[in-house]
Amino acid sequence: MSALELQNVNWQVANNRREHHTGQFSTRDIILRRGQIFSIIMNFNRTLDSEEGLNLTAETGPNPSASARTKATFPVSRGRNTGGGWAAEVRENNGNALTVAISSPASAPIGWYTMSLQISSKGRVSSVKLGTFALLFNPWLQADDVFMSNQAERQEYVEEDSGNIFVGSINRIGMIGWNFGQYEEDILNICLSILDKSLNFRRDPATDVARRNDPKYVGRVLSAMVNSNDDNGVIAGNWSGSYTGGVDPRTWNGSVEILKEWKKSGFRPVRFGQCWVFAGTLNTVLRCFGIPSRVITNFNSAHDTDRNLSVDVYYDPMGNPLDRGSDSVWNFHVWNEGWFVRTDLGRSYNGWQVLDATPQERSQGVFQCGPASVIAVREGDVDLNYDMPFIYSEVNADRITWIYSASDDSKKQNFVDTRSVGRYMSTKAVGSRSRMDVTDKYKYPEGSSEERRVQQKALSKLKPNASFSPTSAQNFAGEEQTPSVSGRFKVNGILAVGQEVNLNLLLKNLTGDRKTLTVNMTAWTIVYNGTLVHEVWKDSATISLDPEEEVPYPVKITYAQYEKYLKADNMIRTTAICKVYNEAEVVVERDIILDNPTLTLEVLDRARVQKPVNVQMLFSNPLDEPVRDCVLMVEGSGLLRGNLKIEVPTLRPKERSRVRFEIMPTRSGTKQLIADFSCNKFPAIKAMLSIDVTE
Repeated sequence: MSALELQNVNWQVANNRREHHTGQFSTRDIILRRGQIFSIIMNFNRTLDSEEGLNLTAETGPNPSASARTKATFPVSRGRNTGGGWAAEVRENNGNALTVAISSPASAPIGWYTMSLQISSKGRVSSVKLGTFALLFNPWLQADDVFMSNQAERQEYVEEDSGNIFVGSINRIGMIGWNFGQYEEDILNICLSILDKSLNFRRDPATDVARRNDPKYVGRVLSAMVNSNDDNGVIAGNWSGSYTGGVDPRTWNGSVEILKEWKKSGFRPVRFGQCWVFAGTLNTVLRCFGIPSRVITNFNSAHDTDRNLSVDVYYDPMGNPLDRGSDSVWNFHVWNEGWFVRTDLGRSYNGWQVLDATPQERSQGVFQCGPASVIAVREGDVDLNYDMPFIYSEVNADRITWIYSASDDSKKQNFVDTRSVGRYMSTKAVGSRSRMDVTDKYKYPEGSSEERRVQQKALSKLKPNASFSPTSAQNFAGEEQTPSVSGRFKVNGILAVGQEVNLNLLLKNLTGDRKTLTVNMTAWTIVYNGTLVHEVWKDSATISLDPEEEVPYPVKITYAQYEKYLKADNMIRTTAICKVYNEAEVVVERDIILDNPTLTLEVLDRARVQKPVNVQMLFSNPLDEPVRDCVLMVEGSGLLRGNLKIEVPTLRPKERSRVRFEIMPTRSGTKQLIADFSCNKFPAIKAMLSIDVTE
């Protein structure tokens, strides 16, 4: 009888991928989930005789070993397997064809594996490579650390390949579309190569690969690698307002183009990103790997650099905001949550974990952040891993306003605000585009007894020697009295780029005496994180108020004044410093956001898989001057391969533009088309459109 030889192997790719919920990936690769059985059919040159033995070897990483659980050799058995490790059993024996069911441990490291077959026949052993496959986390499997039991949530947080991200400010919450695109061509490959470019892998590949079984570890490595600080990661951050040498972060429509560009450039950081770009990209990688994840926006997000649970904000007596100190409050900040168990902390901390790839502070010497249990944040457990003090502070810090005088280098505490930080925390709702508020997952209601208890607990852990009085924080600095006047900015009419900004500063006398005050006002264009760009307006006035009188003081900022200095954020920070003789200053501030003109997308045909569909874009130039250098960028997973870049001719004043283009859907279901229209006067106008694609 001739020696037993393998003639071919059928990986049953379509079947296995359907069973393993990986059918949507656009590659032909074998993509499997850990802890779940998959079947292959091996065809031999003859039937197996009972003396002959078959062993399989599965291995991953550059130096696989059994001790590190990155290599396993196991027999193809004829009986049932009940162990939790790698195992194989014969399911069908049809003469020369053997159907073998193979299972992997639910705690196997993720990544690319090679599988080979060892045949023991006639006293000699031969080995043959069967193929390579990718092994991913398995949120469908209860034994996996990332298991998510709710089907609708799993659909949203693992399988959904587009979404929206909330941006803006507490007065004006806006929404942009984002193409996660985790199934697009080559994205899985690029995502796995992110792990191989990490500092940990470069220092100690064997240990790094072995630790890829743990979503905590993988999430933390990715939070470091999605930013380019320290490690030549994926995206370079830039909050300066000047983006020469790269692209304005507001123009990105999704992660796919960023990840592809990173690979194409030989893994050089893509320029430039800001927080939602880091979060959108990290979300793509997490979902691609099978870790349920979502994007979270925190409005009025504190960046507390010195772990003292307070953020210092400075103004000069003329009403100019100052870049002093390293603390800041961002209009909004975007991070991610990944869903997995915390074997290191205990079951009560399982569930959503904060991961933040925006480079803000170093952690263990590297710009990385998380995972931090959301439940631990709510409970004030700031001593737990990882980066809890920073994340707790982002949603809970007190905001302290100071007046700084350069003439004598003095600063005076003006007001402590315990309520403004960490508001309207938002994520996309499951199965719809609406906003879901998750603030109550991060903290107890402002002013409640639980909130005070948690704040006291957090402070005592961070500052064990400080005394804490819950009332002192609410007060004005020291012995100073309640202010005798109040002020607030009120918007008049619409706020739109190209139009005059009209506000009223409403000043009110809170006493029974006549008051005279001096008011110094400024307006600066800013980047959303508070970076000052340029002063665009200032004014001073002396105003007399009768007892209990309220007076509006008009503020008018023309397009000519702000046009040159407005960034894609469309944000202007208005400030007024109101001073009554012999009393503390009252600081009034408001960040306003100007609306872009509307960009409209319309589908002109019924959308069917593999049939061309016409879409048109409508845009009207609202200005009394031409707009030039117009470019329309369009993308959408399942709707078109890659992205479309269309150059649009110059638009005359008030001219309406209509641009038609063609897309070719590749998958059925509700898909999201995302567009960005950029020109010399409007750096990033966004639109998105849901399209129902039928087979």
